[in-house]
Amino acid sequence: MTTRARVQVAIIGAGPSGLLLGQLLAKAGIDAVIVERQTGEHVLGRIRAGVLEQVCVDLLDEAGVGARMHREGLVHGGFAMLWRGQRRRIDMQHLTGGKCVTVYGQTELTRDLMDARRAADLPTVYEAANVAVHEFDEAWPRITYEKNGVRHEIVCDFIAGCDGFHGVCRASVPRSAITEYEKLYPFGWLGLLSDTPPVSDELIYVNSPRGFSLCSMRSPTRSRYYLQVPLTEKVADWSDEDFWQELRLRLDDKGRDELVTGRSLEKSIAPLRSFVAEPLRFGRLFLAGDAGHIVPPTGAKGLNLAATDVKVLAGALIEHYRDRSDAGLDAYSDRCLRRVWRAERFSWWFTSLMHRFPDDGPIGARLQDAELDYLFHSEHAARTIAENYVGLPLDFGEGGAS
Repeated sequence: MTTRARVQVAIIGAGPSGLLLGQLLAKAGIDAVIVERQTGEHVLGRIRAGVLEQVCVDLLDEAGVGARMHREGLVHGGFAMLWRGQRRRIDMQHLTGGKCVTVYGQTELTRDLMDARRAADLPTVYEAANVAVHEFDEAWPRITYEKNGVRHEIVCDFIAGCDGFHGVCRASVPRSAITEYEKLYPFGWLGLLSDTPPVSDELIYVNSPRGFSLCSMRSPTRSRYYLQVPLTEKVADWSDEDFWQELRLRLDDKGRDELVTGRSLEKSIAPLRSFVAEPLRFGRLFLAGDAGHIVPPTGAKGLNLAATDVKVLAGALIEHYRDRSDAGLDAYSDRCLRRVWRAERFSWWFTSLMHRFPDDGPIGARLQDAELDYLFHSEHAARTIAENYVGLPLDFGEGGAS
């Protein structure tokens, strides 16, 4: 048995990018369905970063889901860098003419989007098996999936591939039509989430002889910490006490004195990679977010790049239906990729600056020290980090961020 349906836009993936796109399209009166292979609980269980650029904050407001973020999110005007026992505060607000970021966990953002979609009774299919995309280079693309023993087919005008790095959408593109760029890093991040007050009011990025660490937070009472570890490490080999002890060794005296430890709510190891697929459009299939690009989390760009893709794609689809113009759809890939590559460059550079690379030897560490020494004593260097960290405007000019 096969059921058949017709929608204007089929969205594959119910993570933040898919849900945000669905919300924006619904507000514009565009008929869309979201199909997700995992359960809603699984989607909410993904522990990810939550540093939002202003473009992401504005987009959540536009989608009508920003109220809780404004109530509970933490607005940060700067962050600290720790090197050789010294801290340098990067005053983003001062260095960028007043720009800030908002710390708000991706899990909470996803929950807000799920609640809004449920309240509006918009169609979302969870636990969809064997999802496939068909004929996206023709006038009437289709998606198919199975649920509860029934095969479903949806004919649509466009398919939005918001299904992540391992999703079906990019994998369905002929290899001859796509170019993929990838860099794998020789370490991962061991992350620990705990119901403890953060060690600092702002994030601390640490370059230590023992490796990188990051002190972050989700709220005034919930902390998120990371340690650089070899890819051979296993979560099971790290007790909570082992984690806290290693973090103490990478912090300065002030950090050790103010660190509050506790039982972990979650521990995981995430590998780091830089990845870009070009182009991001294939006929009537559009890739957005992690389906088209991955950045190492050092620069806090992954969620923000996904939001930018969604903003551009939603605007282009609205233009198509309202104005009968495909100019935005035709420009989608080039417009997004220019910002993607700028973010990839910053994330790669910041990762290279703050981590220990096992094959670089003594000269690599000395070159890092020289660059950090320059950064700690140059306002121009600090401004470069601040401008990139708060996020480039969507349509930045040839002169860079402003």
